[in-house]
Order: sequence, then structure tokens, then C-alpha cells
Amino acid sequence: MPPAHTGAPSTLGASTPSSPGSPAPLDPGAPGYRRMSFALFAAGLAAFALLYSTQALLPAVSASFGVTAGQASWTVSAATGALALFVLPLSALSERFGRTRMMTASLAVAVGVGLLVPFAPNLEWLVALRAVQGAALAGLPASAMAYLAEEVRPRALVGAIGLFVAGNSVGGMSGRLVTGWAAQLWGWRAGLAAVGVLALACAVVFRLLLPRARFFSPASLDPRAVGRTVAGHLRDPLLLRLYGIGALFMTVFGAVYTVIGYRLVDGFSLPQGVVGSVFLVYLVGTASSAAAGQLVARTGRRGALYLAVSTTTAGLLLSLSDALAAILAGLVLITAGFFAGHAVASSSVSRAAKTGRAQASALYQSAYYLGSSAGGTLGAMAYHAAGWGATVALGLGAVLGVVSITLYGSRVARLERLGPRTA
Repeated sequence: MPPAHTGAPSTLGASTPSSPGSPAPLDPGAPGYRRMSFALFAAGLAAFALLYSTQALLPAVSASFGVTAGQASWTVSAATGALALFVLPLSALSERFGRTRMMTASLAVAVGVGLLVPFAPNLEWLVALRAVQGAALAGLPASAMAYLAEEVRPRALVGAIGLFVAGNSVGGMSGRLVTGWAAQLWGWRAGLAAVGVLALACAVVFRLLLPRARFFSPASLDPRAVGRTVAGHLRDPLLLRLYGIGALFMTVFGAVYTVIGYRLVDGFSLPQGVVGSVFLVYLVGTASSAAAGQLVARTGRRGALYLAVSTTTAGLLLSLSDALAAILAGLVLITAGFFAGHAVASSSVSRAAKTGRAQASALYQSAYYLGSSAGGTLGAMAYHAAGWGATVALGLGAVLGVVSITLYGSRVARLERLGPRTA
């Protein structure tokens, strides 16, 4: 999944200073730092392996239940949509009940449901269980970021968050690989069971290794205050543009990766394990998101967005080819462009939010996963109706939306620099 696009608190990086006799925030050399890093890596791996566990299996699910690509895609969209709806309220609950408690509960419920998912008797039950799973997983990312901000010394925070994000990326990739190869050998239900067992093992590692929170202070829940903060963010034109960019980029990504399995099975008769292995392309996205900072330094944020859009567009057009090598090269470009664009947009949210950065980041994450849900379902419906070309057309429309928003933002910035003379 992409990724580290989560709700960090407004005090990000402001760990509680230590005084003589009091515990010190964690540094890379501290005894608990490595345990904490491995624990959160395991949590991220489990969460994102579960979240996208059905994506590589959609052709098999369609065949098993006798449903269309659009109907089967709801097994992905229901999970990501529920995560989008619940991330904001669960991030607020973590302020009251604690980060470790929220993360533990989220993983426990998600893993428990994951062990039930393989036994779903029909598509309706499978979609319902996936929605519950997505809602449960919403409690993990924002709580993890808040935990790191409170427990880790500021100078070590970026590295700690990077390891958590790596767990997200590896989880999203490995979940698809495990399900693909297990499904080829024993069927799609066995693929989902394998991911459930993998997530259970990761959850146990997480719970055994995670150091207790030492700097968390419970806060009273004030829905009116949270509502005022959220309303303020939704009235901020810059934040709205960033939310729109994140949602549109994820619409492209969700559409492509939800439908690509059908494209490869229908067009090339590739076995399920090979289709799952295609998700190794995620490693390209991990590299491009890591390089986004250098790209912004050279071209500026808007320049980086335009480059991300150009790369994604080139990949979409290349994927229209009937040659398998060209399709795979198109996937590489789409993945690189998406992750770079997402990294630029998500990192801009905290920079743009003057107050309430936790809520601002949570809103971005909501928009991001709503884009994933919309892209997955609409992309699959387009493919069922008119083939891969229709899915690509949907992606190009979303990319055009990103360009329009960015151009409009450039015009607004130019007018603000000129001041009242332009009025």
C-alpha cells in the first residue's frame, strides 16, 4: 500500500524532555529502540497484508462465486472504505485510551476476522467480514505514529517512522505474494488463511516486543473540539486540494492494481502465483517515495507533482500494449509515479496544517482510502463493461484531475504573491 500517510499528532517530534531520574525518549542506541522498531514493523506488515489480501485473488473469487470483476472488487473496496471512515474517530479514541491499547485491539480484531474470512460462504459474507476488518485496522496507523512521536527522541523519529512505513509496504506486497502462491497450490481460501496465519504471527511478535508507553497522557474526549478542528481543515483550500490530489492518485492506483489480475489472467492465462508475484513492482514505489524528498528539493513540490503525473500517464498509456513486457513496464511507471505523488501530497499536509495536524493527516488518509475504494470498484466495473482500455481511461481522467488541481493551486499562489493589485 503505499503508504506512510497517517495521522500523526500535532506534537509530532516533540517528545517529552527527560529530567534526572525520569525515563528518556528512545534513541537508536537505547535498549528498547530496536524492540520497538521490530514491533511496529511487524504491526505494519500484518495490517497491510490483511488490508489488501484479496486483491491478487479477485479472478479466483469471481470464478468461485460466479460474479463480475466489479462485484468481486468490493472485497477490497469494503476494507479500504471502512478504514477511511473509521480512521478519524479511532485516532481520537487513542487520545483517551492509549496508543498501545488501541494498536493491540485493532490488530486483535483484524487478525481474528482474518482467520474467519476464508470460511465466508458467499460473496456477501466475504464483503461484510472485509469491511469489519478494514474498520478494525483503522485504529493502527494513527496510533502508531502518535506512539512514535511520544516515545522517540525527535532526531530519531524519521528513522523510526521509516521502519514502520517499510512494514506497511512489505506487508502490502507480501500479502499479495502469499495469497497468490498459496491460492495456486490450494485455492483462494487457503491463500486468505495463509495471510491470516502470517498476520497472527506478526501480531504476537508485536505484542511481545513493544515497549510500554512511558510518555502518554490520557486526554478527555471533546467531540465538539474535534469537530471544530476538522471543520476548519475542511474549509482550508490548500488542504482540500491536497486531499483531492491524494484521493485522485489513489483512484488510479486502486483501479490498476484491482484489475491487473484480470488483465493478466484473461489476456495471458498466467497462473495465480505469477499474478501475485507482479506485486513485487511495489519495491519500485518504495524507492520512488524515498526519493521524493530529493525530487522536491530540485524541482519544488509542484514540479515533483507534474513529474509524478507525467510518469503515471506514460505508464497508463504503455499498459495499453498487448505485449506482456510493455504492460509490466507500464506498471513500473504507474507505481513509481503514484508513490512519488503520494509522498509529496501527504508530506505537504502536515506542513500546511497550522493546528490539529493529527486530524489533518487523518483526513488525508480518509480521502486517500476513499480514493482506493472508488478506484477499485469503478476500475473493475469499467473493465467488465469495456475492457482494460476503459480502466486506463478512468485512470487518465483521475490524472487530469490532479493536473487541474495543481494548475489551479499554482494560479492561486501566484495571485497571493502579487497581492491586492490583482483584485
